Amino acid sequence: MFTLRRGHNRFDIADWLTYGFLVLGLLVLFLPVLWVVLSSFKTNANLQEFPPTVLPYAMETVDVAGYDRPLTLFNVKTEDGGEKQLALIRRVGRIAQMVDPADPEAGKLQVNAAEITPVKKLHFAVENYSRLLSGKENTILRYVYNSLFITIVATIITVVMNSMAAFALSKYRFRGSNLALFGILSMLMIPATVIMVPIYLIVSKLGLVGNLWGVILPTVATPTGVFLLRQYMLTIPDELIEAARMDHASEWRIFWRIILPLSTPALAVVAIFSILSRWNDFLLPLLILNKREVYTLQLALTSFQTQYEIHYDLLLSMTTLTALPLAIVFIFLQRYITTGIASTGIK
Repeated sequence: MFTLRRGHNRFDIADWLTYGFLVLGLLVLFLPVLWVVLSSFKTNANLQEFPPTVLPYAMETVDVAGYDRPLTLFNVKTEDGGEKQLALIRRVGRIAQMVDPADPEAGKLQVNAAEITPVKKLHFAVENYSRLLSGKENTILRYVYNSLFITIVATIITVVMNSMAAFALSKYRFRGSNLALFGILSMLMIPATVIMVPIYLIVSKLGLVGNLWGVILPTVATPTGVFLLRQYMLTIPDELIEAARMDHASEWRIFWRIILPLSTPALAVVAIFSILSRWNDFLLPLLILNKREVYTLQLALTSFQTQYEIHYDLLLSMTTLTALPLAIVFIFLQRYITTGIASTGIK
C-alpha cells in the first residue's frame, strides 16, 4: 500500500494530498493516546512541571556523606561563566543551601535559587504500575474482576436477546411486526440520561442496588443491536429455513444451527459494540453500585481524586491499563466491524 503511487514512478500531487491527509489523521488520533501512555510513566513532580515534557524525566539524586537521604542535583552557574553540579540541602525563599557532593567537607554554600537548574535524566516510573498491584491500591484486581464480569455476562445476554428479537422480526410474519420494529428504533431517539431515574427505581424495587446484576440487566436488549442483526438476517434465504422445517427441525434448532452460524459477522459487531460500551460505562455503575467492593475500573478511577489532591501518576497509569483491553479487542476484531456493518446494508 505504501509503495503505490498515482504517478507510478514519482509522487503525484494526489499522492502528496492522500498521504498528508492520512498522516494528519494518524497524528490527531494517536498523539493523545501516546501522550497518556508516556505520561503514565512520569512521576507526580514531572507531571506538574510547566512547560510539560514529552518524555518522562526525573530529577537526579546523589548520596552525600553526612546526610541520611539522597540529595537532588542542580547545575549552578559559577562566577567564571561555567557550571558546577551541587546538591540541594534545603531552600529558604530565594536562597538555596547547597553542598558539593565531591567535597562535602567544604561546608554549605549559599546560592541564589534563580541561578540553579535541576539535573534531569530519562526515567520511566514503572513504580506507578507496581503501586497499583501492591499496598492499599491492590484492590485493582477486584475492580478488574467486576468489570470483566459485567462486560462478559452482559455481552453474552445482549447477543442472545438481540439475535432472538432480530430473528423474530426478520423471519416471522405477524401482525404488528413493523410497529414493533418502529418502537424499537424509536428508542434510539431517547437519551440514556432520561431513563436513568426509572431504571434506578426498577433496580431498587428488585433489590439489586449495590449488585453487579443491577448494572447488567437494565440494558441487555439494545435497539441498535436488534436493528443490525435484523438487517443481516434479512439477507439469509428463507429457503434454508423452509428446508429445515421440512426436515422436522424445531424453531429453536433452526435458530441455533442455521441462523446464528450464518450471522457470525453481525453477531461479532454487536458483541464488540457491547464490550466497548459496557467496559467504558460510567453513569449507570455510578448510580447503581454504591459499595466500593463492587466498583468497576471506571468508578475506581475517581478514587484517585480527592478533595485536596489528584494523584495524576496513578490516575494515568490506571487509565492506560483500563484502555489496554479495548485496544486489544479492537485490533483483533476490527475486520468483523467493517464486514458486519457492510453486510447489514445489503438489503
